[in-house]
Amino acid sequence: MVARGIITGQRVSEVKKQAAKSFRRYMTPAESALWSRVRRKQLGGWHFRRQQVIGGFIVDFYCHRAGLVVEVDGPIHDDFIEADAERTAYLESLDLRVLRVTNDEVEQDIEAVLARVLDACDPTPRPPRGRG
Repeated sequence: MVARGIITGQRVSEVKKQAAKSFRRYMTPAESALWSRVRRKQLGGWHFRRQQVIGGFIVDFYCHRAGLVVEVDGPIHDDFIEADAERTAYLESLDLRVLRVTNDEVEQDIEAVLARVLDACDPTPRPPRGRG
């Protein structure tokens, strides 16, 4: 059975749908920490979904309004550099931007990660901060 997904016109297989649900249930500590800070529009009013299926891939976090995918990469991704590059290229072909952060970045300086995510949500150039 095929169900409609969040992405317009996308069909998601039941297998992918169940895998995404499982990933939501068993997030890594870094994913959980980031989710606790971006859920319920806590980050600048931007709405994020976690473990969202997009074109057959399950992305860690997705903000539809910003067209942003946030991936939290652990050490296992060191073995999948080419696959991650292909995945990123596919997502970018859908006019999505992909921001990759590491588990270590989230665990050691989540405020810096949140600032990067917020900047990526609103790519409009801002005037430099300073006295004036």
